[in-house]
Amino acid sequence: MFKALLVEKDDEGKTHASVKELEDDRLPEGDVTVAVEYSTLNYKDGLCIGPGGGLVRNYPHVPGIDFAGTVESSEHECYKPGDKVVLTGWRVGEAHWGGYAQKARVKAEWLVPLPEGLTTKQAMSVGTAGFTAMLAVMALEDHGIDPDDEHPVLVTGASGGVGSVATAILANLGYDVACVTGRPDNADYLMGLGASQIVAREEVAETVKRPLETEQWQGCVDAVGGPMLARVLGQMAYGGSVASVGLAGGADLPAKVIPFLLRGVNLLGIDSVMQPYDNRLRAWQRIASDLPMDKLEAMVHPAKLQDLPQLGADILKGQVKGRVLVDVAGS
Repeated sequence: MFKALLVEKDDEGKTHASVKELEDDRLPEGDVTVAVEYSTLNYKDGLCIGPGGGLVRNYPHVPGIDFAGTVESSEHECYKPGDKVVLTGWRVGEAHWGGYAQKARVKAEWLVPLPEGLTTKQAMSVGTAGFTAMLAVMALEDHGIDPDDEHPVLVTGASGGVGSVATAILANLGYDVACVTGRPDNADYLMGLGASQIVAREEVAETVKRPLETEQWQGCVDAVGGPMLARVLGQMAYGGSVASVGLAGGADLPAKVIPFLLRGVNLLGIDSVMQPYDNRLRAWQRIASDLPMDKLEAMVHPAKLQDLPQLGADILKGQVKGRVLVDVAGS
């Protein structure tokens, strides 16, 4: 028997999430069974805990798009009982049962060995949001951002999970980091993560008629999209790059092509779900080396499985700051 947050749908199509005890034979197919220790809360999780957002295919369902734990049994040569592993993406927690359970059974190729120097708790303090942030930083590095450049790197949606980790990583690597937030009371939190400048959301929230503005940023990690992304594109320095990781501000992009044509601006799409194994491994190794672990404490809020129905609703309303660490084994 193991505990899991089970989302069920009634005859009227309404969903309800609660913690249940399940038998091992309820686990889905896969060649590695993991004793889950920790998971996290992400925007997708909020959708899957609630009405599904079109992400969940079948009910009953166990959400949780990431987890870290210990291999309990394995039919694959790459893993053996006792190995510490991390999983993010692959539509786990959406189309496949996820990490909000004390046991998970998955395909071996979806897993990554826990990097040396990281605990499972630290890995999920970072979680999918931090993994995505690291992918964004790596993409910006590959396109030439430089700690010695006179222009800062901008982080939008900076108080969220991706933005918080991106801020801490960039500051630790020596970049001048400017953070966009709509909540002035989060300024001290962001400065504590390493931000050197706070930008009020209203300063970049709307598009302007001019396709180009003063060159302000050498790079940007953008979790907002929509009009804010369009505005930021016009503020990028020559050859600058924007790593697009989210759409909290909308999926439409009311932008001009002028920044791409006259300033050589790059718009880099960041996908964390289907990343190939080698890049996943590289990202997790960089997290272990380049994310200051002492900064995690300020970002992380502990939770249990039974807290997730309310927290899932909260994150959809934008009321969750930083990272929610779910102690699955201790629930």
